[in-house]
Amino acid sequence: MTATRRARRTCSILPFLPFAVLFPSGCGAGGDPPPPSPSPGGPAPIQQPGMVAPAVPRLTHGKAWVIFGTDTVVAEVARTNAEREMGLMNRTEVPDGTGMLFVFEDEQIRTLWMSNTYVALDVAFLNANLTVLDIQQMESETTTLHDSAAPAMLVLEVPKGWLSAHQVRVGTRAEIVFGPH
Repeated sequence: MTATRRARRTCSILPFLPFAVLFPSGCGAGGDPPPPSPSPGGPAPIQQPGMVAPAVPRLTHGKAWVIFGTDTVVAEVARTNAEREMGLMNRTEVPDGTGMLFVFEDEQIRTLWMSNTYVALDVAFLNANLTVLDIQQMESETTTLHDSAAPAMLVLEVPKGWLSAHQVRVGTRAEIVFGPH
């Protein structure tokens, strides 16, 4: 092969090199890749529904897994103002391992109350990096206003005692996997 022809052949594959990096072939052990591990100081992964944890029910519309180490809360997701205003009001029970995740567009001080909420709750306020900033226990059917200690983007409500029973504390990082929209 001549030098000109070799150069032409090399140049002809150069435009495709970015695709080789972006779309590597599936040469490996097979199966899906493991979930990304959180990078220190960076945002924790918010995963999508294809990754199914063995002992946790499959995600459905409007649900999310909020994962703290080996413990998972199956949470209803409240994204709209109407859903967040309703929260867990008028519920007579919140089963162990379940709760509600309030999702906001930005980090602000969040204020909650327990009017018409018949179940005492643990409330974890999380920032955009999914780090727990504040935890408060709230008694049922009270109108006391509870402000987060710091600006929060997410709020997780679970049955009272769940967070301490599962060693979730200020500084604990979560992973969140949202179900289909």
